[in-house]
Amino acid sequence: MKGDDPDLHEIDRYDGGVGWIAYPDETMERASHAFAVHNEESDEDDVWVVDPVDAPGVDDLLAELGTVAGVVIGLDRHVRDSDTLAARHDVPVYVPDWMTGVVGDLDPEVEVERFGSRLADTGFEAVRIRDSSVPPWQEVGLFDGETLIVPESVGTGSYFRGDRERLGVHPMLRLTPPTSALSGLNPERVLVGHGVGVHERAAVALEDALSNSRSKAPGLYASTLRSALPF
Repeated sequence: MKGDDPDLHEIDRYDGGVGWIAYPDETMERASHAFAVHNEESDEDDVWVVDPVDAPGVDDLLAELGTVAGVVIGLDRHVRDSDTLAARHDVPVYVPDWMTGVVGDLDPEVEVERFGSRLADTGFEAVRIRDSSVPPWQEVGLFDGETLIVPESVGTGSYFRGDRERLGVHPMLRLTPPTSALSGLNPERVLVGHGVGVHERAAVALEDALSNSRSKAPGLYASTLRSALPF
């Protein structure tokens, strides 16, 4: 599911943001993102990194946007290389104030900042997508009115998408999609933690994914089973 040799592959380039997949041949298609926010005090651009997977060339990619100001963990199991990148840039790791069980997985030398309904002064609102103990799943989305970042609940990886879906709900959430959290946001683009983001008719793709989640679940499960069979 995860790759062995990193080979940085840029994705999701847009004005003020970029994404990358560090292991483009892996099945999980783990995607990371960064966006720039202008800092009025310094008159420079601060760069915020979300759920990063490290690879040679990442720092050069980030430097194109500005100076790294913080690293964000959007899912309780997406620590990934957050502490490594934060330590290298001497910035805090940002974690939602309601998310538990994450800090213990980080390097104790790394500073941790908690955030509530908004991520610092970035203009991004924090969307509590899921806070569940069964299954254990704590996930926050980020939305600034144009760009929606969803770490896990929806994705474009092959194992997320049912028939003719551009964006699909995670297989484990197919019967209980996060409709109340994500419906009605009307984003211009949806960036995901697994796969390349959706930049065209993104709001339609998101609403279709949520509304068709249950009806397309059997087909997705059958396709996943067939791909796992050794014959």
